[in-house]
Amino acid sequence: MSTSLVVRSERVVFPDGMRPASIHVRDGRIADVRAYTERAAGVRELDAGDLVVLPGLVDTHVHINDPGRADWEGFEHATKAAAAGGVTTLVDMPLNSIPPTTDVAGLEAKRRAAAGRCHVDVGFWGGVVPGNSGALEPLARAGVLGFKCFLSPSGVEEFSHVTEQDLREALPVLAPLGLPLLAHAEWPPLLRDPSGDSTHYATWLNSRPPASELAAIELLVRLAGEYGARIHIVHLASAGALTAIRAARAAGLALGVETCPHYLTFAAEEIPDGATAFKCAPPIRERDHRERLWQALGEGDIDLIATDHSPSPPALKRLDAGDFVGAWGGIASLQLGLAAVWTGASARGVSIEALARWLACAPARLAGLDAVKGAVEVGCDADLVIWDPDATGIIDATRLYHRHPVTPYDRSELRGVVRTTILRGEVVFDEGKCLPGAHGRLIEGGP
Repeated sequence: MSTSLVVRSERVVFPDGMRPASIHVRDGRIADVRAYTERAAGVRELDAGDLVVLPGLVDTHVHINDPGRADWEGFEHATKAAAAGGVTTLVDMPLNSIPPTTDVAGLEAKRRAAAGRCHVDVGFWGGVVPGNSGALEPLARAGVLGFKCFLSPSGVEEFSHVTEQDLREALPVLAPLGLPLLAHAEWPPLLRDPSGDSTHYATWLNSRPPASELAAIELLVRLAGEYGARIHIVHLASAGALTAIRAARAAGLALGVETCPHYLTFAAEEIPDGATAFKCAPPIRERDHRERLWQALGEGDIDLIATDHSPSPPALKRLDAGDFVGAWGGIASLQLGLAAVWTGASARGVSIEALARWLACAPARLAGLDAVKGAVEVGCDADLVIWDPDATGIIDATRLYHRHPVTPYDRSELRGVVRTTILRGEVVFDEGKCLPGAHGRLIEGGP
């Protein structure tokens, strides 16, 4: 088939650096990369000029909550928000939906709910809960990209947290499959009952000490060594665990780590009392943790950044009461992840190329999609983002594609604006609007 689209820019981000280029798209894939000045007759062209062309971002930590709790978000809202934020591929977490993705029936329910409603490509994680070790291999064969577990209570009854014994039952099944186990790492014996005024952020923060993250990560490291399994630590908030992580990697363990935009943007000292939009678990920690997480990203101790987009209806955030203890713990940021990270990264002298590694290449690798996603390379899907890194804007939560206008980024000034998002050669977002038509596909993996 002939070339159907050419995207050209003076600044295209490739795996080996940024340079001028024209990207030739054929049948939804990148068919060729040529000089910026080379023209193609009779072909639609998008000339970005000096705007940056990034690979489509891959967000591997998104709670869509559909089916069963679609009033919390839903596939249409989530995937439009993703497109508006430059995310062309997301992977949905197995919990907060009813049923959860803890068996093949749950996965099929997800697929039915998503069919024909996705504006970007969507894959699925399976879930590890007590007693479902027999469901894990069938889930893998049915196409989940890996698995997720909680070491502490998840917040919903239908997705129970696992004990060490539960992990010892699951890991011998998972290790031969070669798929990652993503783990929420907080250790219950070290969590504390909240004590004090529930409107004070410190009350929530003090109930989830850094020691709980460290203890959970140390357990996961031991089990990774015993079973030879791939384990990935999600949403690292505590910099104190980095020493254990470095040691595990030095020993050759297959241990992955992510952090989130909110841990890189906010600091506990700056969170107002009653501002429950900031509540998450693990909690946003003090400024020193934030700066050390940035340093760890730069040194390669943290692999990637994912949003952990976990929205809920405003009533569950207890906004009126300002009740940190009773509020749902989750931050909505799917549309804002790129801007939030770039705002912090550019202030610290971090390169655009590093941004692409953390938000596109490394997440695609975690999900086993790096042959087709996360990079501007011949043979990859033509998932591209035309992006202005110098533009700034004040966030208005009511104008986001998120289902509910609740986010701690509301009224923040963020840097970097997505102009156009292209999914497999189709423009799905352009100059502030999602285009009609749900072009996203459901991704199937396998061991």
